[in-house]
Amino acid sequence: MRIGYFLPLVHSRRRLRGRTIERHLPLFPSYLFLCGSEEDRYATLMTHRVAHVITVVNQEQLKSELRQIEHIILSEQPVDLFPGLKCGRRCRVVSGALAGIEGIVLRRRGVCRVYVGVEVLGQSAELEIDPAQLEVIE
Repeated sequence: MRIGYFLPLVHSRRRLRGRTIERHLPLFPSYLFLCGSEEDRYATLMTHRVAHVITVVNQEQLKSELRQIEHIILSEQPVDLFPGLKCGRRCRVVSGALAGIEGIVLRRRGVCRVYVGVEVLGQSAELEIDPAQLEVIE
């Protein structure tokens, strides 16, 4: 339909019955990001393959957050879905393949992790990172 879209996929590898199965899964299950006009929205709904379209008031913020998600996926760093944004200090990655990415940093099980959010969905991607690569954003 020539409507711009973004479907962030992450690589998954599992062992099942002695075999390794590799696949690409949506980072945000049940979400596909479309970029188009009101007519495009209507055309998408008329395919009956979309249950609901979420209206986004702050388009620029969503685009910025999705660019960060894309950067993370392209870095091929291990990434997991983490539902719900967490409170904590906002930080920026200052070195390495993810330099420039901003997110909320917390520790889980003694490991430093960065949560990069997509506020519209109320979800974020989670990745492990060396704390030496971070700076606090005031």
